Amino acid sequence: MKLCIAEKPSVARDIAKVLGATTPKSGYMEGNGYFVTWTFGHLCTLKEPQDYAPHFKSWDLIFLPIIPKNFGIKLIDNNGVEKQFNTIEKLVQECDEVINCGDAGQEGELIQRWVLQKAKCDKPMKRLWISSLTEDSIKEGFENLKPAEDYKNLYLAGNARAIGDWLLGINATRLFTKKFGGNKGVLSIGRVQTPTLAMLVQRQKEIDAFSQEEYWELKTKYRDVLFSASIDRLKTLEKAEKGLEYLKQNQFEIVSFEIKEGKEKNPRLFDLTGLQVEANKKYGFSAEHTLNYIQSLYEKKHTTYPRVDTTYLSENLYPKIGGILRSMTIYSDLISPLLTQPIPKTKAVFDDTKVTDHHAIIPTEIPPSSNLTREEKLIYDLVARRFIAVFYPECKISNTLVEGQVGTIPFKASGKQILEPGWRAVYLKDKKEEKDEKDKDEEQTIPEFVAGEKGDHEPLIHQGKTSPPKPYTEATLLRAMETAGKQVEDEELREMLKNNGIGRPSTRANIIETLFRRKYIERKKKNIFATSIGVDLIDTIEDEVLKSPELTGEWESKLRKIEKGEYEANQFKEELIEMVTDLTQKVISGKGKVINFEEEKPVPKEKKPRVKTEIIWEETQCPKCKSNNLMKGKTAVGCSDYKGCGFKVPFEIFGKKLSEKQLQDLILKSKTSKLKGFTGNQEEGFLIMNEDFSISIK
Repeated sequence: MKLCIAEKPSVARDIAKVLGATTPKSGYMEGNGYFVTWTFGHLCTLKEPQDYAPHFKSWDLIFLPIIPKNFGIKLIDNNGVEKQFNTIEKLVQECDEVINCGDAGQEGELIQRWVLQKAKCDKPMKRLWISSLTEDSIKEGFENLKPAEDYKNLYLAGNARAIGDWLLGINATRLFTKKFGGNKGVLSIGRVQTPTLAMLVQRQKEIDAFSQEEYWELKTKYRDVLFSASIDRLKTLEKAEKGLEYLKQNQFEIVSFEIKEGKEKNPRLFDLTGLQVEANKKYGFSAEHTLNYIQSLYEKKHTTYPRVDTTYLSENLYPKIGGILRSMTIYSDLISPLLTQPIPKTKAVFDDTKVTDHHAIIPTEIPPSSNLTREEKLIYDLVARRFIAVFYPECKISNTLVEGQVGTIPFKASGKQILEPGWRAVYLKDKKEEKDEKDKDEEQTIPEFVAGEKGDHEPLIHQGKTSPPKPYTEATLLRAMETAGKQVEDEELREMLKNNGIGRPSTRANIIETLFRRKYIERKKKNIFATSIGVDLIDTIEDEVLKSPELTGEWESKLRKIEKGEYEANQFKEELIEMVTDLTQKVISGKGKVINFEEEKPVPKEKKPRVKTEIIWEETQCPKCKSNNLMKGKTAVGCSDYKGCGFKVPFEIFGKKLSEKQLQDLILKSKTSKLKGFTGNQEEGFLIMNEDFSISIK
């Protein structure tokens, strides 16, 4: 008999059905020469300190560091776990061969190997390695079973990771709790969670230290195109007004006009982190929720294995792509243009050298059924559209750059136009995202200019304020974890940095949730902030080794090398033992302080008037002539061509000085709210702008 051990009961049922093991037994299926059983997550775990010696149960600094001579494993203390393990142990003794059908990744390999080690398995072993749970994929996997020895390094890396996390987690958590916790709570330290928290604390300190400053920029409109002065931002309104006066005295001249055609590369297929980032940006889903949704889609056979860190496909998948596309009937309007010619086979999509354990996440040939949840449908749509988009042509664009000058002041304007949408056609129905002012400028439709042409223009002053660094969202935090804190937009460079990222795609969501659970971080809308406890904890840790994303990324790189057989697992363990020993000595001999575990009580909110977005008069159309913009002077807001138009609203009307909000209402809505304090016969009432643009009280 052959014994197959799957990662969970539902997967075991899928495998048993394909193998013909249809007779249900207690804890397994049997038939056609097979036993098919299952684990459910970790049945075994590393032993706890007190399992090595009873006195280690005490959290006392004198016993640190705790470093077992040999690390052991034990069953998790749970009746269900014990019962299922006994079933597996019995079947291991009765079978002739074991087929490891665990989750095809590092953690899955570790789970199964620990169980088989605990069951004292000495039978020949093979490995089922598949990227989807469809019937065809399972059949193909059993036709191509691999020797278990091929995955030994994967297990060694998983085991080294678990031992490293134990050594650091157990020792550093006890060390900092006893030294700085004041017997009021546990201070949890982790190999990945602590540097992740450190990134959040660092960003928060940058935001807190930020001092907002006002600035002014000179702009002008020439032939309906808005140009910006190519000079440093002005620090005072006085300088800006002097600049404005200078601009009014000179004509605008075109210096150069250039159009360059270019291409926008197709987006990459999704790895898990990329999918979590996109789902957070688009739908606000947490990393953990996205992982749950894509895992469910995988188990329902609609998508491939999700816990991946590559954005490429294996070259041997190419012949199957057409069939998968044809099966995606709900996207037939997008797919039919692709099927009129051979599917392109490019290195940007198919590259064996970039595929590790699994290829990128793509749909399977089994289209989704109607029983999906709303969230699963949204995640499937992200995966499906990305899969379709990579086979479309590149998007062709034209970039226009115009340079001009007014007197000695240089100006420029740029614009981008899509000539052929290419892959962007797949996303035409998407809701347009909000663009910042810079993007709006760049998207101007720019007519053809000729170098040397001159003409009148409409100068104006733009007032702005410097912006603080943006808080992390789950999307930006996941990207920061992937690149060990480096800000990287380029996808190819980010791909290269993945080996030194902190955490793995499959664990990052859990790390973030752990920080929330321990109240080290909190969510405000989509933004993530460190709590006072989280900030205090990071400030207490002086050793950079514990909180540096770069150093943690180096450990991650070594774990990947263990996977490839390029680094010794024992050497990794020895390095961590040395690091933990040094850390323990430093902290014990250093000064102590107690961290405050009291959560800050929210300060009752004072009722403040709603702050409206400040209007920029110089970019607001005159309501009377509708051909010029307004200007704000010392005593009034009026048309920039006041002599020709005559529109003006003084700051003081009928003896009452108007606020900025009241001026806005009067000019933009032709009516203010009810006001008091007028001089004359009527002390209160509404200011009204009449059809002839005169102002009266009602």
